[in-house]
Amino acid sequence: MSPISILRSAAPLAFDARPVEKRIGLVVLATDHTTEPDFRRMVAGERIGVYTARIAYANPTTPENLRRMQPRLAEGAALILPDEPLDAICYSCTSASVVMGDAAIEAAIAAVKPGVPVITPPAAARRGLTALGARRIAVLTPYTEETSRPMATYFAGHGFDIARFTCFGLDDDREMARIAPASLVRAAVEAMPADADALFISCTALRSAAVAAEIEAIIGRPVVTSNQATAWTALRLCGDDRPRPDGGRLMTLPLPGEAWT
Repeated sequence: MSPISILRSAAPLAFDARPVEKRIGLVVLATDHTTEPDFRRMVAGERIGVYTARIAYANPTTPENLRRMQPRLAEGAALILPDEPLDAICYSCTSASVVMGDAAIEAAIAAVKPGVPVITPPAAARRGLTALGARRIAVLTPYTEETSRPMATYFAGHGFDIARFTCFGLDDDREMARIAPASLVRAAVEAMPADADALFISCTALRSAAVAAEIEAIIGRPVVTSNQATAWTALRLCGDDRPRPDGGRLMTLPLPGEAWT
């Protein structure tokens, strides 16, 4: 058999500065079922690409297990488009962000992605609640009381008045991801007292972003969820200010005026 002749093209090639104009990095748990589908639906498009790295995590969801991820953050972030700039990077775990602290997560990621804005779900939720003018809030989590306690402390420590805090008592994020959206709607309605300005639904595993607008229509007040808040932040950092009311009231608002740090 004669060797196949391979020709080198002489056609001139033009190169774009980037294959996709804006780039968002996601660091997600190995067990995560929900963040990537939510970001594909809410963030990714022709102008914005979403690039993911997974880091090791083992249930149960306890403060001790959540803290064990901290040494892996930099390694995971470094794997996302090495040596190329990102427009933002999100560590997609609300409870771990609270337990470790936003500053510790930002420092770990900045060590390998210097100068890139770092998004954590609780910090994004705080900015979202502020943008909505909410100070007295209700909080709904899927966690146990032990894992919920730091969440209550976090929001109270940032000046929010917690009118009611409700948890499901679950300790496996894979089980949290399986909660039917209709069940989340019912639980959210029950978790919302009459005197709260807004409801925060914590946990990136929950499929709550898809039903935020539905819950708002029932309770008559804003709803902020972990993945909705991080998606909103990512979009705004990429210069996408289009209102998306089907994602809830938050998705119609700009970021608060202060510079992102």
